[in-house]
This record gives sequence, C-alpha cells and structure tokens, in this order.
Amino acid sequence: MSHTIRFLIVDDHPLFRQGLVSVIENVRSYKVALQATTIAEALSQLEHAEVQIALIDISLQQENGLELVKTLKATRPEILCLVVSMYDEIIYASSALKAGARGYIMKQEAASSLLDAIALVLKGKIYLSPDMRERMLDTMLQPEAKDEIEAVKLLSLREMEVLRLLGQGFGVSEIGQTLNLSVKTINVYRDNIRHKLSINDAGALRKFAIKWVKSNER
Repeated sequence: MSHTIRFLIVDDHPLFRQGLVSVIENVRSYKVALQATTIAEALSQLEHAEVQIALIDISLQQENGLELVKTLKATRPEILCLVVSMYDEIIYASSALKAGARGYIMKQEAASSLLDAIALVLKGKIYLSPDMRERMLDTMLQPEAKDEIEAVKLLSLREMEVLRLLGQGFGVSEIGQTLNLSVKTINVYRDNIRHKLSINDAGALRKFAIKWVKSNER
C-alpha cells in the first residue's frame, strides 16, 4: 500500500482552490486533507491534523501568504511549502524562497507543471520555472537590478499592485477603480511608495514604475 501525501491548500478563491483539489487528487497517492482561506484558519486546522505539504497563495485578502510560510518554517519545519501566485515577478519568487518556501509557481501554469513542482518539492528540491530561474540568475549579474529589487521588497503587496499599475500607464483614478479603492487611498499608497523608495516626486515615481514593469516582462 502506497504512502498517502496529505496536502493543505490556503487560497481565498473558492473556484481556484477547488481546481487545485481536482488536480492534486487526480494522483492516487495525494489527498487534500485541509483547506483554508486565511492564515489563522490554516494554523487552527493544523493543530488537529498532519500534512506533508502546503500550497499557499501569496495574496490572501488583506494578508500576505508569506507570513504563513515564515510561521510554518519556524513552528512546523517538516511541512514543505509551495507558493502559488498570480504575480510573475522576480521579487515575489525571491521573497518566497527567503521566507522558507521550497518553490514558487504561477497560477497560470498548466496542471502538469503544478504536479511537476509538487513532485520536485517532495523530493527535497526547490522548484522555479525555467524562465523564472533564468531571470533570477540574470538579476544576480546586474548589481543595479539587484539593488532595485531590494528596495521594492520594502513595499507591501498592495503597494506593489499600485506600483505595477502605475508602470502599466494607469492614472490614479483608474487604479482606484481597478483595485476598488478611493482616489484618496491610492494617493496615500503612492506617497508611501515614494517614501519607501526615496523618490522625490510623482513623475520620477512613474518613470521608476515603467522601468520596473519592463524589467519584469518575459
């Protein structure tokens, strides 16, 4: 009788979470034992059940999934963490690995890629897509790009979203509509970004944002 690998899935989108369950349980020896939508819910469930691997969304409503990765690394190091994210940017992948994750995979990847990532992590190895691995190596060879990544790491997930939308050419009101936030709130985020990145004015911030978005394009 084969050993069953038990999974925890932490994602606040029910349809995507159910999709993960379907893909995972297609493998005979895999079972999704726990599902959670918040960090607190995940930790509470883990008090009463054992899992070998956790698939964690990086963006959980107002929470950062990497905080759960850090907590599990400190308190439950036997649980392997694979971060599943919609963000195709080097900064998130590097932050996930630094937090203790054993891999980083995009939500847009095919089911076969997800299963490959899971299999690699279960073998004790680290998973990054070939494209992400190459981009991270390129960044290591470019001191200026590495410095930018370290600076942007100071931003929250929401601030990163605002920075990305600025770089894509959106105005403040458009960003507010996209994120379902007021213009006043977007301006606060924009000021916070400028302060954290030591950028003097809105024009310089937009130039930085455009450059940042271009540097993260495939």
